[in-house]
Amino acid sequence: MAATKKTTQPKTDVKLIYVIAGKDDFLLGRASGQLLDSLIDHEDRAMGLFDADPDKTPLAEVLDELRTMPFLSSRRVVMIKGADDFVSENRESLEKYFETPSGPGILILTVRSWPSNTKLAKKLPTAGELIEVDAFKTSQLPDFVIAQAASLGKIISRPAAQILVQLVGDDAGRLASEVDKLSTYVNDAKTITPAHIEELIGRNRMFDAFAVLESLVSGDPVSAIDKLRAMFAADRDSEYTIVGAFAWQIRRMFQAKALMAKGERADQVGAKLKIWYQKENFFRMVGRYSLDQFGKMLQELASIDHSIKTGQMSAPVAMEQLIYKLSQSPK
Repeated sequence: MAATKKTTQPKTDVKLIYVIAGKDDFLLGRASGQLLDSLIDHEDRAMGLFDADPDKTPLAEVLDELRTMPFLSSRRVVMIKGADDFVSENRESLEKYFETPSGPGILILTVRSWPSNTKLAKKLPTAGELIEVDAFKTSQLPDFVIAQAASLGKIISRPAAQILVQLVGDDAGRLASEVDKLSTYVNDAKTITPAHIEELIGRNRMFDAFAVLESLVSGDPVSAIDKLRAMFAADRDSEYTIVGAFAWQIRRMFQAKALMAKGERADQVGAKLKIWYQKENFFRMVGRYSLDQFGKMLQELASIDHSIKTGQMSAPVAMEQLIYKLSQSPK
């Protein structure tokens, strides 16, 4: 189902300069897109938007574009994305322009850093506006996922959104991409469920590593080995990344075990470590091994990683040996 196109109300209080600053490229792109939508219609952009390459466009050309009257468009907008080096190289000239921006063009700069103690930053408020986009905190990401799904006409529950964050990570751009894939994957279904997420991200290495450990803890080492072999068969890159996937899972269990050893309850630990996916099975694994055993697993994985990288052992053989060893080491 196609997403409904959103319209942005045109800005009435328009500045001549906008600086959009933030560390997250996805959020920078989203903020600049929203600002652009509010300044100039899509049909006017062929004539009214100059999208400058910061590495190839001299300041003189940028200023000429800003001083050019709009032709067959409502406004003239000059956009420079990734402008950090451009700003550094043209700082003095930009300071003069910020003092008396001539227009009629509107300048938009996107930067990763905008120190408030520079002359340029201090001059900006008189002629323009700073738009800061902060990266999401981990606790905010499920809400972001829910909002992204809603923008595509889909519903995703908070538990499902939490599972997606745990499997994909805290990169907002990747999460947005996965939500878009899920929206297409579920087709006409209105709701994205945890089952859909597991089906679509079934080859996620973190998810697969968890499944292997789950079989191991269930007392089924043969199934664990089968799942491990399936990981290698499905993705050739697994040979280079599988140790990291297992280390990530075991490290989280080590952290959970350490917190519980200090007296924290499982629900408190789950909230603190953001354990959303298969929470009950996760803590069942935590209960099977001691803190010392988790530490030894991590040491073993570090040794395996070294052996693989130095050609002493292949990844499939090394990981199978580890699984057999773990199956013989219950708490």
